[in-house]
Amino acid sequence: MLQVRRAAQRYRGGDPAAGVDTRHSFSFSGFYDPRNTGFGLLVACNEETLAPGAGFAEHPHRDLHIVTWVVDGELTHTDTAGHATVVRPGDLQRLSAGGGVRHTERNAGREPLRFWQMWLVPGTFGGVPRYEVVRGIPDTAPYALDGTRAVLHVRRLAPGGRTALPDAPWSHVQVVRGGVRLTGETPAGPDGVRPGRAWLEAGDAARASGARGLTATAGPQGAECLVWEMHAEPSYG
Repeated sequence: MLQVRRAAQRYRGGDPAAGVDTRHSFSFSGFYDPRNTGFGLLVACNEETLAPGAGFAEHPHRDLHIVTWVVDGELTHTDTAGHATVVRPGDLQRLSAGGGVRHTERNAGREPLRFWQMWLVPGTFGGVPRYEVVRGIPDTAPYALDGTRAVLHVRRLAPGGRTALPDAPWSHVQVVRGGVRLTGETPAGPDGVRPGRAWLEAGDAARASGARGLTATAGPQGAECLVWEMHAEPSYG
């Protein structure tokens, strides 16, 4: 199955008066739809825009992998495990909350900050929090989350550029910039497969179950996509 979720279908949250604008792809906070609580191991995929000086005060997390991709601006991160970093476009930040950690996220710069934050359920719960920033992650280096069966692929395509996407039981394609055309095959039932095809623009996402041979071709503006390859669903014991 290839399911397309348009940017306009996301839930709008945050606090615009405080300079925080959030677009939620899944049920989150005050928005609940029992048909849209996650996909594979992914349970949140939020596009955040923070005005200069705006941010999220210290708050707790546990038993989550929190992966952040900055699109524009600079994200200042601090946490109770002693980390204090600035994350810039092209950097990948990962906070594994383990048995519990508190953190803050803020735009301490002079320009608007836009980033995507994705939450995934870990393979085991509890443990010591872990933190990492990968500076300037290349398209050729997929990022595997420790202790999970999830891998993040970054795809940045020139106009008309084409790339193969990984085969997986659950594939989530989030377009960050530009637009792409997805083509491939998705299951049609026990007797075969059917073609899958979709055009996605910035903010749109595709959720592919059991797809194979998926390819993404960029439109005239090029494209930047975040692609999760997942081989499990959450297990809560």
